[in-house]
Amino acid sequence: MVKKGLSKTICYVLTSILIAVSSVGCGRSEPVSVNQTENAAEVISSEGSTGSGEEEKNDSSKIETEGAAVEDILAGMTTRQKIEQMMLVSYRIWKEIPQAGDEDVNKTVENAEGDTPGVNVTELNDVIREDVRNHNYGGTVLYAQNYVDAEQTLRLISDMQSTCVESGTLPMIIATDQEGGNVARVTFGTSGVGNMALAATGDPENAKKMAEVYGKELALLGVNADYAPVVDINNNPNNPVIGVRSFSDDPEKVSEYGIAYMNGLKDSGTIATLKHFPGHGNTDTDSHTGFPCIHSTYDELKSFELIPFQKLIDAGVDMIMTAHIQYPEIETQTYKSIANGEEVYLPATMSHTILTDILRKDMGFEGVIVTDALDMAAITDNFDPRDVIKLAINAGADMLMLPIIVDSDVFETTHEMTDAAVDMAENGEIDMEMVDASVKRILTLKKKYGILDKTDFEVTSEQVDAAKEGIGGESRNKAAMDLALQGITLLKNEDSAFPIKMNEGENTLILFADSGASRAGTVDMVKEHMEKNDLMPERAELSVLVNTKDNEEECLEAAKDADHVILIARTYSSDNLDPAAEDGFSSGVFDKVIDECHKDGRKVVFISCQLPYDAARFTEADAILLAYNSSAMSSIPPKEGAGSAFVPNLPVAICAALGFEEVSGKLPVDIPAMDDSYNFTDQILYESAN
Repeated sequence: MVKKGLSKTICYVLTSILIAVSSVGCGRSEPVSVNQTENAAEVISSEGSTGSGEEEKNDSSKIETEGAAVEDILAGMTTRQKIEQMMLVSYRIWKEIPQAGDEDVNKTVENAEGDTPGVNVTELNDVIREDVRNHNYGGTVLYAQNYVDAEQTLRLISDMQSTCVESGTLPMIIATDQEGGNVARVTFGTSGVGNMALAATGDPENAKKMAEVYGKELALLGVNADYAPVVDINNNPNNPVIGVRSFSDDPEKVSEYGIAYMNGLKDSGTIATLKHFPGHGNTDTDSHTGFPCIHSTYDELKSFELIPFQKLIDAGVDMIMTAHIQYPEIETQTYKSIANGEEVYLPATMSHTILTDILRKDMGFEGVIVTDALDMAAITDNFDPRDVIKLAINAGADMLMLPIIVDSDVFETTHEMTDAAVDMAENGEIDMEMVDASVKRILTLKKKYGILDKTDFEVTSEQVDAAKEGIGGESRNKAAMDLALQGITLLKNEDSAFPIKMNEGENTLILFADSGASRAGTVDMVKEHMEKNDLMPERAELSVLVNTKDNEEECLEAAKDADHVILIARTYSSDNLDPAAEDGFSSGVFDKVIDECHKDGRKVVFISCQLPYDAARFTEADAILLAYNSSAMSSIPPKEGAGSAFVPNLPVAICAALGFEEVSGKLPVDIPAMDDSYNFTDQILYESAN
């Protein structure tokens, strides 16, 4: 067996080569009296708006900011400049869409096998640079496609900000989603462990430490805003989009860790952004693909979902992101869905009651409200684009996240939406008092974080060196590994099944469900490092197999031949845990493997590598270990230029299962029992450590 003196080093050596790589409407609980919003009669034309807004569009007058008060800057801005300051653009992929009449249209499509090829926007092309130059966009959002390495990212952001300064527009808020865990856009940075794993460590200071790492790395790149932390309370185990992105199902714990996380970002000079107001935890629908609905009353929200938001507002948060969720007990105004003509309720993003009456007046939030992406299905499937802009601004949203640009058609759509907003502001459909208040908040935020007054965005060699040295790398990955280890939770351990005690010549089978197949490469790395560091007993072996719907016999035979068995699953809902579900993995094979091992007295360790709720499905396992996150391993060894980011939770959990690490994590959520149909019940199987 491995000596315990190695327990603090075994997982650290992994850092050198690991990488990361429904639906519409909700129906009413009872008939209600509603104020019907009519769809806009005027469709946004491809030529954009007309009138004075079009003249302002090409206005080259500079916005003077040096030494100026926010009120004076605002007073000197045109309507178009104000509206554009409220817009967030995302240049994610550049893809030219051939138009009818183009000489080479047929040739282009044929060469692309039916599609026009696109390229990631890792530098400004002439069209995008001109767009930044001619518009006063308040900010931009960067995605994984925008990141290659530290120097490239520095120069991309420098080019954007310098173009703003040179053309007389205002420097932008540069934002990204660097939550940590499985939502980490900076591909070469420190991905960390995810929020639920941080809460499982039992120490809020760890959330602050992790957020400080993110904030410092973002600051070195020129990113000044992080769309984090998530303070949704994940009290629905069937939630398909939040899950381990949440700290806990307890509002007090979410608040405590959320404040620590926020302070970690603020201490690094990075704007923190709470999401998703007024709460996305109690849903079983993803607003990216459907239109969630929550039938909670305002009093119910105040007693639960709104607690973390209120506590972080009181603690000084600067930005909050809205949720595209219907709350029919709070916002009763409806809209005829463009998809089918059925009435849907206005989501929080477009609700004056929720954003202005509740968030502003009742909760006292004075910072910037930013919408979630306006190209998510909850919005695009139901609302006319012109109405989206009008309703969101009049509701109280300060910054609107326009559709993510993936081709030249979407690029033009962003112009059309902006032009439509200017047109509506000028004809009175959009309240200019709301616009002025929003822009004042945006300018105040930029002033607070030194964005507004900065004029020199040139990249120096010292900045490049600092970013290369300070982003990602072994030391920060080691810190993340340590936090991952503190969060690994031993939920069950019968007859000392954990840890596995491998002897000479023994074989341990690590069997992955197909929902976690891309994670199997993690074991290759663990095995390689065990062998390299003489941690593997003589003639012992780690074998890896992925369970699919077609290899049941192979899995059972492998389990029969193995001395020890570890099962690993990564699922998102009870449907995927049903062995009869067409879209689920063959979890019935896991049941048979457990039974086969028990026949001759062998033990089985189950690792839930994502949602802890999976533990309720495999209660017959002798030991259950929770990792709370995992990373897809895209290639072994890493492909050239693929970056160094990875999520350390799963490799640490495997190390622990093999006896190389001691675990001390505390369960941060209740895990409900399942019924015979694999649906979660009201009975609590494992209680949280709250």
